[in-house]
Amino acid sequence: MSNVKYTKSHEWFRAEGDLVTVGITDFAQSQLGDVVFVELPEAERGLEADEEAAVIESVKAAGDISLPFAATVVEVNSAIEETPELVNEDPEGEGWFFRVRLEEAGALDTLMSAEEYAEQAEG
Repeated sequence: MSNVKYTKSHEWFRAEGDLVTVGITDFAQSQLGDVVFVELPEAERGLEADEEAAVIESVKAAGDISLPFAATVVEVNSAIEETPELVNEDPEGEGWFFRVRLEEAGALDTLMSAEEYAEQAEG
């Protein structure tokens, strides 16, 4: 999937037209363990680069999702607030967190490809 990019902090970003779907990788969910709570941003919220956008709590740890670029939240996946285990069951599918519209075209260009992420995750 060449339209999916990754960060070192284990988030994935899937470009679909001018929208980008955001989630955490399978590696990230396996490190977290059973996800028990997710707090998502409000739709239409503007996010600055590196601003905390969402919170994830598991039986092992708590973490957050931030974006390495500015964007506006256009949709959230309320299903994972009601059923947080979806993040564990299908982290790169039904367990997505939210969708954003990028402030700058090309913002994803600096992120890692699937191959680069796989090398980093193994190391």
